[in-house]
Amino acid sequence: MKPAPAPARTQGRHRGILPEGVTDVASLAAVLRAHQYLADDGLATAMFLSLRLARPLLLEGEAGVGKTEVAKTLADLYGTELIRLQCYEGIDVAQAVYEWSYARQLLHIRALEAMGDVSHAEADVYSEDFLVRRPLLQAITGSVGDRRQVLLVDEVDRSDDEFEAFLLEVLADYSVTIPELGTFKAAEPPVVIITSNRTREVHDALKRRCLYHWIEHPEFEREVEIVKLRLPDVNERLARQVTALVQALRDLELYKPPGVAETLDWAEALATLGAVELDVRRLDATLGSVLKYREDHDRVRAQGLDALVREAVARAG
Repeated sequence: MKPAPAPARTQGRHRGILPEGVTDVASLAAVLRAHQYLADDGLATAMFLSLRLARPLLLEGEAGVGKTEVAKTLADLYGTELIRLQCYEGIDVAQAVYEWSYARQLLHIRALEAMGDVSHAEADVYSEDFLVRRPLLQAITGSVGDRRQVLLVDEVDRSDDEFEAFLLEVLADYSVTIPELGTFKAAEPPVVIITSNRTREVHDALKRRCLYHWIEHPEFEREVEIVKLRLPDVNERLARQVTALVQALRDLELYKPPGVAETLDWAEALATLGAVELDVRRLDATLGSVLKYREDHDRVRAQGLDALVREAVARAG
């Protein structure tokens, strides 16, 4: 899918290239829906402004509410492969930006030695031919002309303060300096989605650089709609009952409340087993599709699956 023509720039700031068919918030929401992602008005507005103003978008919320899917869907809209940087404690420049292919450099030097010409060996091995581009450098150098790279910086809250400060520096002007080669600067800014599960607070300096949106668990009818959109083979009665039950589980103060991803997993698992509505036997056997901790299994069983099912069926209508 080709992006729309580049809009004129205003006041010296970048203006993002919107995906084909997107002119405003409503059209973006419609295009997202066509790609099986349902965004409410708040999220669609935040995404539209991020794309139009070429600003990174920081998405926070509980695990499983669809933060990562935003980036995946945008990559589909732009017709490009998603560049994903998974954050973790101790991540450094070699994993995030670039490193040198030492094995290839060594082979090249040995080949030069065999030919008796090592006068330019150092200049040769520190060239782009031996550069391994990691996600940040890929995103910076790949957005050229009408082509937009989509960069996902996933779970930035898992990284340490030093990496977060470095990321802020990179996003400030979309450039990276490699001592041996100089500075690589994006001709056009990539689309950047940053996610956080809020295991710790992201620094204010990074938040100021980004647009921000908190993704809530969806309301009942919207979540049912998501299940029906993503799993068209699941009948509506089962979709409504599973959604009602998952929403009830979120009120039980579980160690890991289920997200929308778990709703989809559970509905798909039950439908695969031939269920057309909730029944306690199948629910008990498939709890692992929705709850990932033994303590949560014990709490739900202690609460009483029979009572939870009755409440879910009543709410689903």
